[in-house]
Amino acid sequence: MKKSSRREFLKTATLASASALTLPSLVGCGSSDGSNGSSAVGSSASSTLIVPPDNGIRITGTFLDEISHDIPHQNWGEKEWDMDFQHMKNIGIDTVIMIRSGYRKFITYPSKYLLKKGCYMPSTDILDMYLRLADKHGMKFFFGLYDSGRYWDTGDLSWEIEDNKYVIDEVWENYGSKHKSFGGWYISGEISRQTKGAIDAFHAMGKQCKDVSNGLPTFISPWIDGKKAVMGSGTDKLTREESVSVQEHEREWGEIFSGIHDVVDACAFQDGHIDYDELDAFFEVNKKLADKYGMQCWTNAESFDRDMPIRFFPIKFDKLRMKLEAAKRAGYDKAITFEFSHFMSPQSAYLQAGHLYDRYKEYFQIK
Repeated sequence: MKKSSRREFLKTATLASASALTLPSLVGCGSSDGSNGSSAVGSSASSTLIVPPDNGIRITGTFLDEISHDIPHQNWGEKEWDMDFQHMKNIGIDTVIMIRSGYRKFITYPSKYLLKKGCYMPSTDILDMYLRLADKHGMKFFFGLYDSGRYWDTGDLSWEIEDNKYVIDEVWENYGSKHKSFGGWYISGEISRQTKGAIDAFHAMGKQCKDVSNGLPTFISPWIDGKKAVMGSGTDKLTREESVSVQEHEREWGEIFSGIHDVVDACAFQDGHIDYDELDAFFEVNKKLADKYGMQCWTNAESFDRDMPIRFFPIKFDKLRMKLEAAKRAGYDKAITFEFSHFMSPQSAYLQAGHLYDRYKEYFQIK
């Protein structure tokens, strides 16, 4: 090979290598608008739906999971969170819910009470940031109570009352009373059935939240004890043999609602623990119970996939669609999700999340 030809060959090869190195930024590893590039390639193509569009309840609320107990932390700063609030707003989300203000020793704000009990000092005040961003974007913010972990260790929810006596007062005085976006409280204890201390704990914490904030709304988000109600860690199983019947679910939750309805305004059952052909039966019961006790019936439309052997990835769009359609058929009042930022956001660490965002917009005809 001649020297000139060899030089041309090496030059061409070097340029090709450089182009290959930059390619990921074009196909999903980040872009100047903070998205993962899910719409950057093939934007001239469009899918053709063969199901009726806009036939489900729209997601208008999301949890914010900054503790990242069982999903990876994305290590976002305020710039990334600000952009995520904008992505949320673009699809009609008007409510954000801090899923918990702390879990065991990790906390989201510098609580004097919890720091004295041995919790770790956070590097930034996440609660303050969320409230400022909610103010900026015109959203309603619900504060999730502290989870000491003792309920998970003992099965007794009443352990969570004592710490939250101080947390509720502290947060309302230092944050809630100062932000227009502070719109309510999330009582963060997650149960599925008749749990020791559940009625008394929900009632005590719900009453204090309402008393201190002049009646701001409260809600809970339990799970349905279906066949997919398996622990997220410590097991390889995706389903189990035993599961609650519709009749048992109605009886047990009728008793719980009767004991808490005066201080809990809404219930958002998690929708991922039952199979897709069971949705209508359970959703119908949930709405009937909520109506009977004067509560709002919300759905917690999980946007992660419980059917996959890898926990947890963004859900297949058709599964989310079927759940939202069932909630609409049942006449639910609101749909929230766990959780937008990891599983639906265009800037999520999961590439599939941005595609789910696109499919969601396509189905609901959101430009």
